[in-house]
Amino acid sequence: MHVSLATSAGRAGRPNEDFVGAVPGAVVLLDGAGIPGAESLCFHGVAWYTHRLGGALLGLLSRGDGLELAAILAAAIGEIAAEHGGTCDIADPSSPQATVAMVRVHQGRLDWLLLADSFLVLDQADAGPLVVTDERETTARRDCAAPLAGIAQGTPEYDRVRASCVTALRARRNQPGGYWIAKDDPRAAREAVTGSRSLAGLNGVALLSNGASRIVSPYGRTDWSGVLDVLRARGPASLIDRVRQAEEQADARTADAQTPDDATVAHCTHLRTPAHRVSIIR
Repeated sequence: MHVSLATSAGRAGRPNEDFVGAVPGAVVLLDGAGIPGAESLCFHGVAWYTHRLGGALLGLLSRGDGLELAAILAAAIGEIAAEHGGTCDIADPSSPQATVAMVRVHQGRLDWLLLADSFLVLDQADAGPLVVTDERETTARRDCAAPLAGIAQGTPEYDRVRASCVTALRARRNQPGGYWIAKDDPRAAREAVTGSRSLAGLNGVALLSNGASRIVSPYGRTDWSGVLDVLRARGPASLIDRVRQAEEQADARTADAQTPDDATVAHCTHLRTPAHRVSIIR
């Protein structure tokens, strides 16, 4: 399997809270959730959490034992929770957490797992791209933000209602009927979106953090077929460059304007290559 990787911090002077890495036959991409106030709960920080969790996942995947991806994720979450649970308030809803995307080539199949809002794009030889994501966080965010409709921004009323919306969203985190994310509870891994398909007819697969997927939505600079075209021709770094250009050119007065976010992409090809070989291009 050949793997091309690129990642970019959203803002200068701040740590990149994304993580991406590969071992023979598998790739992991995490998008850390930087929530204001998390520093008082965990002195390690979100970037530390994503890097430790990502490293634990790669270590478990490198064994090549075919263990279910959800079980691997549960073990890694438990490992990192034990590592800093004695010094940090990891049970608080705002403590460090991350989305997870994993793919693995095993016994002629591609297995995948998604937890929260990263994206997986399967490059199918005889059809258009198949896009897989976990939409539950987006749905919960939209539902919780509904009370803000019609309230003018910048007003005390808007700030008050927005604060209640944030509280409502956090209350849905890792709860039935809400959404799930990697944090302190290994049981969240059971709720991940998982799948598997034969490698036959599959040219490759791409993993994108939420910050990188902005090139499709909200910016609309291309579609998912176009994303794959850019990755094949110029690689992940070029795709991230286009995201940064879109961010710079966005009109701050429109709903499409976004604060620059960490952006990470992994592009995997030659999936039939024996699993004991991996070529990483940075």
